[in-house]
Amino acid sequence: MVQKTEYLKESPSQTAGPYVHIGCMPNFTGIEMYGGDLGTSMKTGPVQGEEITIKGTVFDGMGAPMRDAMIEIWQPDAAGLFPSANEVRGKADPNFTGWGRSPGDMKTGEYTFETVKPGAVPMPDGRMQAPHITVWIVARGINIGLQTRAYFEDESAANAADPILARIEHQARVSTLLARKEGAGIYRFDIHIQGPIETIFFDI
Repeated sequence: MVQKTEYLKESPSQTAGPYVHIGCMPNFTGIEMYGGDLGTSMKTGPVQGEEITIKGTVFDGMGAPMRDAMIEIWQPDAAGLFPSANEVRGKADPNFTGWGRSPGDMKTGEYTFETVKPGAVPMPDGRMQAPHITVWIVARGINIGLQTRAYFEDESAANAADPILARIEHQARVSTLLARKEGAGIYRFDIHIQGPIETIFFDI
């Protein structure tokens, strides 16, 4: 039986609620299963390139840490190659997954990823993008996961030539997309959901 297209309505979005960690990271909540939570380790062996730590905190509109946030990242390896069947430019590092998931610490709200500094990747038209990490955030009060990017403050020349950053109308806000170096191999990328230093989010 053929039905009218308006018969099946799109399900409304809902917030992640209080159970997102139980469903996505049960071991983190004390429920031992699967031998560990997916995405907690991005390195399965010796990796190529510079190994780094990315850490940060998600803040709400009042500037308070969102201790129940969950962060996912997706990035290429040090050579700018993705571990994907669609990657045709070369073979990605076999010991690097390119995807990670981290809960915020339930006391401080800080998330952490042990990863590698990504290489530059091309746009579909061939223009090169500055090294960056794609970031996805879900937490209480967020109906649809928020997408943003973490660029690197110490890649100033690449950032200045990046075609995505160049399209941002208010260039003063580009700083909200920069991960800042705190020490050898350690970068901080704080995310502000609202407020005067709200992070730029992407409509993807």
